[in-house]
Amino acid sequence: MASVLLVEDDPVVRAAITRALTGQGHIVHGVALAIEALREVTANTYDVVVLDLGLPDLDGGDALRMIRGVTNTPVVIATARDDEAGIVRLLNAGADDYLVKPFSSEHLEARLQAVLRRARDTKQLVIGGLEIDVDLRRAAVDGQELSLTHKEFELLSYLAARQGEVVPRAEILANLWPSHRDDQTLDVHLSWLRRKLGERAAQPRYLHTVRGVGVRLVDPR
Repeated sequence: MASVLLVEDDPVVRAAITRALTGQGHIVHGVALAIEALREVTANTYDVVVLDLGLPDLDGGDALRMIRGVTNTPVVIATARDDEAGIVRLLNAGADDYLVKPFSSEHLEARLQAVLRRARDTKQLVIGGLEIDVDLRRAAVDGQELSLTHKEFELLSYLAARQGEVVPRAEILANLWPSHRDDQTLDVHLSWLRRKLGERAAQPRYLHTVRGVGVRLVDPR
């Protein structure tokens, strides 16, 4: 059973998906507007968001980026748009999966279960002496708990979930600061995070900058 936020403006489609997911044992809360979805993910905790793109108040792609700015809750796009370039853009912007309408309730359930399994696998991360508990929003290094701001924790957990990968700066900014795409913002937060991890940019342990490309979090062992 999962708690699902369904963002769909068509009342007929919203009712049909709600019935299907409720029949699978999920708890579903449906909203019709992007602004309502943003209020919900800010005030409440959901296991997964199912997001339509054709919303009346805000394009779903913009809604996705704003949702990503406040939560790491998995987002499954469910829409009639099927152009490949658009799908790739949304997946790169933080969507966890993408379904093209029409789809069966069985197909939706299978995709949700796959996304939820992946999310459970990333709730607790251990990389060398770094431990991150995403649910409790706690992090420790070498047994010492870190005092992190909201954005510092989001940045650390985002990079840790992609351990070993060079994560492009543009992607980090788009997902963590969707309305404030300033490179200096990222640099400042990386500097603060490095200080709390006990390292410097010139002598990194966990956070390695690839000049002109992005940031990679690695196991220092």
